[in-house]
Amino acid sequence: MAKHLNDKVGSMEYDKLIAGITPPVKVASGIITKLSAAATYPRGTVLCRSSGTGGDGKLKILGTTASSNENETLTPDCILCDDEDIGTDADANVAVYVMGCFNEDALTVGEEYTITQADKDTLRERGIYLAQVLD
Repeated sequence: MAKHLNDKVGSMEYDKLIAGITPPVKVASGIITKLSAAATYPRGTVLCRSSGTGGDGKLKILGTTASSNENETLTPDCILCDDEDIGTDADANVAVYVMGCFNEDALTVGEEYTITQADKDTLRERGIYLAQVLD
């Protein structure tokens, strides 16, 4: 059977993560620090970058407590593009959104953590804007 240009190739369900087209979505790569217990981070997980004298430049889920004995600073930085299994043996190379407009209600952060205004401001400085998507 011959394929035609108008044949359906696949489908996608809208998950309401991306809330607008301005600014345009930009994707980059990142490295998530391995965990002490394996976990799956869903698409839309907000990640922060480890920096400071004790930082390693890798990503951790927003809401993680910084290592105080190592003078680590955790700064909101990007949003995870796809569901990712994070293991205990090695750091995970992942695709992240570093720019775009995202639905605040579709984002995931660490347990018992709520995104603060300071977090929103820091993300906005990096080109990530948060908005509300109405049903």
